Amino acid sequence: MSGPHVAEMPAADVPVVAHPQSWRLLLTLGVAGGLAGLLIVLVFNWTRPRIEAYKSQQIRAAIEEVLHAPQRTDTLYLDHGGIATKLSPSADPSKVERIYKGYAADGGVIGYAIGASEAGFADQIVLLFGYEPREKQLLGIKILDSKETPGLGDKIQKPPFYAQFAGRLAPLLGVKGKAPPGDKRAIEMITGATISSRAVIREINNAVQRWQPLLDRYQRTGGTN
Repeated sequence: MSGPHVAEMPAADVPVVAHPQSWRLLLTLGVAGGLAGLLIVLVFNWTRPRIEAYKSQQIRAAIEEVLHAPQRTDTLYLDHGGIATKLSPSADPSKVERIYKGYAADGGVIGYAIGASEAGFADQIVLLFGYEPREKQLLGIKILDSKETPGLGDKIQKPPFYAQFAGRLAPLLGVKGKAPPGDKRAIEMITGATISSRAVIREINNAVQRWQPLLDRYQRTGGTN
């Protein structure tokens, strides 16, 4: 004897979600990535001349400051282990270091503007300093880039600190408190920012130690001063 007949209930309609094929998704992502990369390249190429022009203007102003407004300047190159007035054909201009030779109105050489960069407390401290190699005398310095702590380390960019360097003799010596009267090497460090102060002094000393023999040789073999 059969049991009661149970009527079969119709299945509820279930919406079907169409999933895009994987190759379409990959194609979309690839096209979007390619367009984004192209946009970055276009923006970089568009802004690069402006960035380079700004950097050139910044360096030019710094040269004027550290060499006390020279009548004219020559660009010199570190090429094949020596200072040269022209680059050799094999040199890569983008990788060659440069210094700048400044002249007075009477044609005499004022000195050389030399760049330096070393780690400070927060990041690299980039500067340019004027230097007279015969007397080993600094003519002035200009901080080009620094991210030192606001209110402390950034005081290296203010006159009470950087104005000390004009007339000092290398190698420099950082001192805490007041510098001894008549000491031509002493630089008073900033209270609370001795790391930043020492970084500036150290990078100038290192640059002088490196460039002094190169400048001596250049002056003996080709430079008039």
